[in-house]
Amino acid sequence: MTAALAKEKDMRVKTMMDLATAALIALKTSASDADRIAAIKTVAAHGDREALAVLDQVAAASTGAVKAEADAGHAAVTTKLALWGYAQNAWYGLSLGSVLLLAAIGLAITFGVMGVINMAHGEMVMLGAYATFMTQELIRTRYPALFDYSLLIALPVAFAMTGAIGMLIERTIIRFLYGRPLETLLATFGLSLILQQLVRTIFGANNREVGAPAFMAGTTQIGGLSITYGRFWIIIFAVTVFIALQMLLRLTSFGLRIRAVTQNRRMASAIGINTNRADGLAFGLGSGVAGIAGVALSQIDNVSPNLGQSYIIDSFMVVVFGGVGNLWGTLVAAFTLGIGNKFMEPFAGAVLAKIAILVFIILFIQKRPRGLFALKGRAVEA
Repeated sequence: MTAALAKEKDMRVKTMMDLATAALIALKTSASDADRIAAIKTVAAHGDREALAVLDQVAAASTGAVKAEADAGHAAVTTKLALWGYAQNAWYGLSLGSVLLLAAIGLAITFGVMGVINMAHGEMVMLGAYATFMTQELIRTRYPALFDYSLLIALPVAFAMTGAIGMLIERTIIRFLYGRPLETLLATFGLSLILQQLVRTIFGANNREVGAPAFMAGTTQIGGLSITYGRFWIIIFAVTVFIALQMLLRLTSFGLRIRAVTQNRRMASAIGINTNRADGLAFGLGSGVAGIAGVALSQIDNVSPNLGQSYIIDSFMVVVFGGVGNLWGTLVAAFTLGIGNKFMEPFAGAVLAKIAILVFIILFIQKRPRGLFALKGRAVEA
């Protein structure tokens, strides 16, 4: 075994052989205590669950200094695994937070500018996912060499399609219901049911498959942390979308007009800003962002007519918690709720964790009705 270990070039194989050799020595009761203790230290240094199992066996079959060393190694490995477990939960939380950010950021724009409770926002996400499916189907059948670029091609398609639909909805429905939030809620809820049934009629009720490009497939291991490439790229994408929206709203005249309408609609109108046009463009932008969120979500969720319903409530919670119309608040709220949810799930379960998050938000809003980051402005603060 020692000779084979010295000749082995593959580090993964060499690591496993090293662990096996140390485990044999540690379990060998005829070996000297010094050799067994040295082997136990080698096993403990690996710090994984296989090492933990070996240390359990050694502690059960040993006494004296050998047992004490095995117990100490067991405690050290248990602590190390717990820390890696926290890191894994934090990663899962970041992943969930990026999904919540993508789903909610478009809603933060429309809700913040117009105060519209858009219950059809989830259906914009769903339509974006179906746009991705249709784009991939076209590429599969006619341009298979471009498959690895299908998601990049689907992004402008989904944005343009859902943005146009959003502007059409604003022109034909929302525009006549400003200032009547309850009626807006009912109208958009009815619209969401219509869109779901329309998609169900065209594509059927079964889930549709959206493939993953090569660069989003696979998993890498960093210590005890398992990272899937798909989730990693979705986090990068969510942050990129956030930065792009911030630049659009902060560095362009379009963004200046949107922010002016958000903070003080009457004053913005008085200085010549066409608030009706700003509303339509903002609704289109929010719907377009929801569409590109659907492109990302098609990689981690079932593409079905009910896709949007899984995210609409969570999106509203993120927007209200972060502060209506504040993108930084949406970012912080999405990652806070995502990480908090994943840390509670091992103790309370998925359902109770969501309930606990909801109760927390309700109590928080009682103390801070405007959320974490309230917008500033005379009309907003009035």
